[in-house]
Amino acid sequence: MKYIILLGDGMADEQLAGLGGKTPLQFASTPNMDFVASYGEIGVAGTVPAGFPPGSDVANLSVMGYDPRLYYTGRSPLEAVSMGVELDSDDVAFRCNLVTLSDEERYEDKTMVDYSADEITTAESGKIIEEVKARLESAQLKFYPGFGFRHLLVWKGGPPDGELTPPHDISGRVIGPYLPKGQIGEILLNLMRESAGFLPGHQVNAARTGKGLRPANAIWFWGMGKRPRMPKFYDRYRLNGSIISAVDLIKGIGICAGFNVVEVEGVTGTVNTNADGKVQAALDELGKGRDLVYLHVEAPDAASHRGELDTKIKAIEMVDRMLGRLLHELDIYDSYKIMVLPDHPTPLATMTHASSPVPFAIYSKGQNKKTNRTYDELTASKGLVIKAGHELMDYFVLGKTGGF
Repeated sequence: MKYIILLGDGMADEQLAGLGGKTPLQFASTPNMDFVASYGEIGVAGTVPAGFPPGSDVANLSVMGYDPRLYYTGRSPLEAVSMGVELDSDDVAFRCNLVTLSDEERYEDKTMVDYSADEITTAESGKIIEEVKARLESAQLKFYPGFGFRHLLVWKGGPPDGELTPPHDISGRVIGPYLPKGQIGEILLNLMRESAGFLPGHQVNAARTGKGLRPANAIWFWGMGKRPRMPKFYDRYRLNGSIISAVDLIKGIGICAGFNVVEVEGVTGTVNTNADGKVQAALDELGKGRDLVYLHVEAPDAASHRGELDTKIKAIEMVDRMLGRLLHELDIYDSYKIMVLPDHPTPLATMTHASSPVPFAIYSKGQNKKTNRTYDELTASKGLVIKAGHELMDYFVLGKTGGF
């Protein structure tokens, strides 16, 4: 038996007047998702436990079978794992975004224009982080370059408590009410202020502005946490897994779970990614003897965070084409199961994550009883209900619920 999980990050949404009362999933052309829903099983899973933030960290832990109430220690430590950054037990890690802020003189009056600095490239952002390191790094505070706008700060022996806001939660808002608070507040806020003083003049930003692109004119911290400890996926399911994603967070979860992380050239985390390359990599992993592949696609979520309806529909249709190729190519195996789902909803109306249950559809080779079901939020809500999202993996692999 071969298993594939195709996860379209943030695909689920709400009904939109501009789509005639349909959700983007209902509006998009998704013949392959509809095939899985009509011949297979469909339902909803609660991937975000009560009291937890509806982030991709929490939600993807759930989808992979890990109860966030037991294993969630914060987002950034998972990214650190993917980046090869070793964390001591008393280290605190933070995501360090490169963002675009408006140009008001008083820092607190600035607006979060773009949480990703116009999806700045890794090559550009690496030069900016070099400048950040040179000016702001100390014996206690260490910066590490990441992918695109996503970077890392490690505070050696840092305080365990604080209040930080994800920048994608405050797009278009004045930043004053959302600045760092608690034990960590003053030091991190000073770093953010300083960055907003010297980054606007960086040569990379001058070049970007000349091209009509938004500058990475400040850093923004969020997603703090300490080193995670998780059991291996193989120990529960006796399956060897591989994970494919453009995002360090997802790779980090995979590494902690004991998965093989597969790097694919040309992946971006946006709709302009090497989708065919990711599908081929997934098929190659199965061909090499891997039992399960977790194929993560960030593009729908990125489109929602930017409030781009047309791009989100395009991203969903890209995921559907990826599913279609997988269904065709997997036919060489005597048996396989495939599941398609998002990790959490990312409604375009709010441009950030939501905690609502997500629709999933599961197809096993040989299922031939057709229904009139389509793959969307409303149809799925009438199917199987798995309240604890971390039990979905048990259902997918074992046909029963339980979870780590």
